[in-house]
Amino acid sequence: MTVLPIRITGDPVLHAPAREATEFDDTLRTLVADMFETMDRAPGVGLAAPQVGVPLRLFVYSYDHDPAGPRRGVAINPQLWVSPTPIGEADEESEAEGCLSVPGERFPLRRAARARLTAVDLEQQPVELDASGWFARILQHENDHLDGVLYVDRLDFLHGRRARKVIASNRWGKPGSSWLPGVDDLEA
Repeated sequence: MTVLPIRITGDPVLHAPAREATEFDDTLRTLVADMFETMDRAPGVGLAAPQVGVPLRLFVYSYDHDPAGPRRGVAINPQLWVSPTPIGEADEESEAEGCLSVPGERFPLRRAARARLTAVDLEQQPVELDASGWFARILQHENDHLDGVLYVDRLDFLHGRRARKVIASNRWGKPGSSWLPGVDDLEA
């Protein structure tokens, strides 16, 4: 397995919708294995293919704190349904979210409390996930990547302005910026 460079905000692959995966072959299996290795090394709880420069609709996830038990897997060509997102200001502590493509930063963001995801795995077998709490947040965050949306794009005005300042001060926001987990000191 190989650790892949993670693209940083500004890279075009992060800001465009990904295409459906159609080839379920050894190349896809290798990509998924490398994505798990990269996510674990980062460390992260999810990683979408666009984050490693591949514009395919798939992501991996690993979350050990779900009341239903540990969750780890791959979602290929997912569809996501969510409960209504609560109205009001996001809590700075309990709703702070981070992203491997905006490394080292966390900003509060309101998300739906529940989500239902359908997808397929590497064997093209159905995957159905019902999620609540943080696991629902992870699924929404990773699915957003497949639509070319980063969580900083969803922030309210004040937090969005702070995020834009951080991105500018780090000289991100342009094509070609990336970091390599385990080598570069840019943990999310």
